[in-house]
Amino acid sequence: MSQSEREAAGSGPRVRPDGSARALSEAYDTALLDLDGVVYAGGHAIDHAVESLATARKGGMNLAYVTNNALRTPDSVAEHLSELGIPTGADDVITSAQAVARLISEQVPAGARVLVIGGEGLRVALRERGLEPVESADDDPAAVAQGYGGPDMTWARFAEAGYAVARGVPWFASNTDLTIPSGRGIAPGNGAAVEVVRIATGADPQVAGKPLPPMHRETVLRTGAETPLVVGDRLDTDIEGAFNGGVDSLLVLTGVTDGAQLLAAPPQHRPTYVDRDLRGLLRGQPDVEETDGGWRCGGWTASAGDERLELTGDGDPVDGLRALCGAAWAAAGDGVCERDSVKVLERLAQAGL
Repeated sequence: MSQSEREAAGSGPRVRPDGSARALSEAYDTALLDLDGVVYAGGHAIDHAVESLATARKGGMNLAYVTNNALRTPDSVAEHLSELGIPTGADDVITSAQAVARLISEQVPAGARVLVIGGEGLRVALRERGLEPVESADDDPAAVAQGYGGPDMTWARFAEAGYAVARGVPWFASNTDLTIPSGRGIAPGNGAAVEVVRIATGADPQVAGKPLPPMHRETVLRTGAETPLVVGDRLDTDIEGAFNGGVDSLLVLTGVTDGAQLLAAPPQHRPTYVDRDLRGLLRGQPDVEETDGGWRCGGWTASAGDERLELTGDGDPVDGLRALCGAAWAAAGDGVCERDSVKVLERLAQAGL
């Protein structure tokens, strides 16, 4: 059952990942795909991503790549994806830089100057909206736009933002992700840089990126999607963004979210579907059904005891995780499941999850 069907039926928040009799690539017209942790990791394509996306596109599904990283231009992202074997045009890429540029353009005069604290992706997006990027708080900017500027961003740039914001110039941020993955590990993201300016000024920016509505709006406007499916690996950006936009989502287990985080997810972080990787686009999704013994998916049955989650059966370990989601989310209601999940997740890991 889709999000719209649930709303029409008057049902409340889902307590389980839903099933789909049809392949997701047939049930939805557009996949809104996160990049890092979904399509690639460390610059290399994730297993099964290239062939799965090619098959989905061949079957008629539109593919759009949605990223909170405001540093790279759509052209550079498209070039990288094409090099990985995923033919992509710049129009297929939507960035938080584009979302924040639209947000700014709706609040300042046409042709206004905007102080840029970020990289080329942000400058290109502002010019696309008819705005003039400038480098100094003394250039009389009408707004400050802050986006991820890469590891070489100097402290002087944050000071420049602070000077302008302290004078009352409206402040906008592409996104507030505190971290960003790199080839050497986890590095500070734009959200960490935003905190520097926030601490210096006491101000709060308007934010455009996932999980907030401006990013979802930008994506739908650029893709024309009528039945979009958000595909991501992060609960607090991808899945919450889908929740805020009122659309369905697929969580893939190739990125940052682990089983324990998924089972403890509050309602806004609960995906419609869960699958191992992007092959999930090409198949139907099994139902998670409530039974007298708990919640069943495939050959597994899960239940929530007073202190811990229980799991019996065997089969595809992803089905076991889906059954556990049913039990955990039903027990949590609108809250967070606090039952111990260590043993059941260890069992699924031994089964190949």
